[in-house]
Amino acid sequence: MPNDPNKLDLSLVIPMYEEEQNAPILHERIATALDALDLTSEIIYINDGSGDGTLEQLQKIHETDDRVVVIDLRRNFGQTAAMSAGFDYAQGEIIIAMDGDLQNDPADIAKLLAKIDEGYDVVSGWRVKRQDDLLLRKIPSQIANWLIGRVTHVKLHDYGCSLKAYRAEVIKNIRLYGEMHRFIPALASWVGAKVTEIPVQHHARQYGVAKYGISRTIRVILDLITVKFILSFSTRPLQIFGVWGLFCFLAGSGILVWQVAKKLLVVGYGLADKPIVLGGVLLVVLGAQMIGIGLLAELQVRTYHESQGKPIYVVRTTLARRREDRTQHRETAQ
Repeated sequence: MPNDPNKLDLSLVIPMYEEEQNAPILHERIATALDALDLTSEIIYINDGSGDGTLEQLQKIHETDDRVVVIDLRRNFGQTAAMSAGFDYAQGEIIIAMDGDLQNDPADIAKLLAKIDEGYDVVSGWRVKRQDDLLLRKIPSQIANWLIGRVTHVKLHDYGCSLKAYRAEVIKNIRLYGEMHRFIPALASWVGAKVTEIPVQHHARQYGVAKYGISRTIRVILDLITVKFILSFSTRPLQIFGVWGLFCFLAGSGILVWQVAKKLLVVGYGLADKPIVLGGVLLVVLGAQMIGIGLLAELQVRTYHESQGKPIYVVRTTLARRREDRTQHRETAQ
């Protein structure tokens, strides 16, 4: 039990986008799983700009379960932003994120918590028997997982599984942008968190349409470049731009000195018709530009680290849990 009376043991964070049919079934399964645990908890649903009746279903659920919080975003900001909204609001010492499409199984919540109790800070789900299309989902995912592991040096079988458990002090110190939610284990490992994964169940989608396509893989690769930069050079960008810039500058200068020396020493040697001279000029200019970019990046990094982070979502309304009901639930749990 948390020592802080405003703290809870567990927060569930579930982004919802056009999951009208799935919402009631999902909540019933979540409630069953949580009722079996001797923990104080909250269930945070984030309506990510759904165009169907998802919000109405969540409002009905909110009226029947005092553990439920509903955050309604003004438009569809994407899964990463929706998760970030939930993480910011969560009051639990342990935060578990999961999808709202019924493919993750709430019965696995207990397994994630048990692994957290072993001393881990992040526990990632591994969909061993994944119920998705082979060519469009499984194979691209396997390639992406291998690539992410190679680049970040945090090797997991299934980065794309949304079902993950985090200690609050870890996840609340990680800023998420783009499609960064899948890279949380790598970002957490960078700050010293203990990361592991466990097999979890995965079910085929029954209602609604999958929101992910092959184009998502391209965005993941682009975000992976960003993650690599953050992990390796976020506090020292001049070291990557400066090294390559200095190499180009010295190589170009060497070529130009060599060509000028030949012009002075060899009778009739001309420079105007030598492509290598243009190559040397190009390398000098490119090197100077890269060093300049590195210096500007250093200034930007310092500004970033010294300033307040700008929110990546805008909340329209929030249906908070009723204080008196929450108190009664806590007393019942005790």
